[in-house]
Amino acid sequence: MVAVILAVMDEREFMRGRVYGADHEDAAPRSGRVYAELVGGPLDGLLLDVTDRPERELRSGVTLPTEIGRHGPGGSAVYAPRGPGARRFDWRGDVP
Repeated sequence: MVAVILAVMDEREFMRGRVYGADHEDAAPRSGRVYAELVGGPLDGLLLDVTDRPERELRSGVTLPTEIGRHGPGGSAVYAPRGPGARRFDWRGDVP
């Protein structure tokens, strides 16, 4: 049990500060881009590039495909901004 918990913690630390959807080899934030931090849920600690996202998504939130959520491959995680202009998106749950 301890090994499983440590593996999960190591994976989360590895992902922290990396950009969601970027190639694993080049997942660092890029200058000139705007990012929101994903907080909680399966994508906790990742950065979401919001530079070219529609204003509607910046107000209401996003549904992001992920293989590590509750529904596994084919599932998605839902994140919503903390408020207008927020640069932190909180996890709202997973959907199939």
